[in-house]
Amino acid sequence: MTVYERLSREIGPLTMEGYSYEVWHAGEQLFWYDSQPHPTDPDLSESEPHHKHIPPDIKHHRIPAVDLTFSQPNLPFLIREIQELLKSDLQGQDENLIAH
Repeated sequence: MTVYERLSREIGPLTMEGYSYEVWHAGEQLFWYDSQPHPTDPDLSESEPHHKHIPPDIKHHRIPAVDLTFSQPNLPFLIREIQELLKSDLQGQDENLIAH
């Protein structure tokens, strides 16, 4: 996972102003989250500016990311998501071993 968070403490407490979280496996980008605004995309209005890029056409295929925010740490959510992916991968490997 590649993590980029832009933090600021110009006025008041430390705040997050932007982020990008990329998840990779074996040299392939699986998905990423970012906070780049897309105000003209009505499909993202539910969580604007927070969204996730997913295949196919990962650069342009975006879905809302309602679990991400600027007001609390995002890493715990991301770690849980990756743990679930790993768990699914391991279960799939076990099923393949049983099937053969």
